[in-house]
Amino acid sequence: MPVKTASARYEGLGKEGRGFISTQSGALAEQPYGFGTRFEDQAGSNPEELIAAAHAACFTMATSFALARAGYSDGVLDTGCAITLSQAEGGFAVTQSALTLSATIPGITAEDFERIADEAKANCPISKLLNCPITLTRELA
Repeated sequence: MPVKTASARYEGLGKEGRGFISTQSGALAEQPYGFGTRFEDQAGSNPEELIAAAHAACFTMATSFALARAGYSDGVLDTGCAITLSQAEGGFAVTQSALTLSATIPGITAEDFERIADEAKANCPISKLLNCPITLTRELA
């Protein structure tokens, strides 16, 4: 199985430090992050945004493959993901991942759509990785 890599470098310490994120693929190359991008509105990325992107992408792909296995051959899936970072005892924690799926799947029933999406939510690798409640709002066009 493939192993994917990423790296982070932090220059300076604490709130005044600046970080840079890079990925093996080059999709992110020295992308800035730090206190301002995580807790304020400064330009750059942050770990929660990256987790949200990973969860949305993983869940959407899992749903797509599950729909194909069920015999559907056409459609469009649009997924959003909101990761909640909350202050908890002993520091901060990711406390929720909220997926929102909007789909157009010709010929699917609402019941099949809900079942397939719920199974994809439970079984996508990023859902299995997260140690927080995961919600899913579904909309079938």
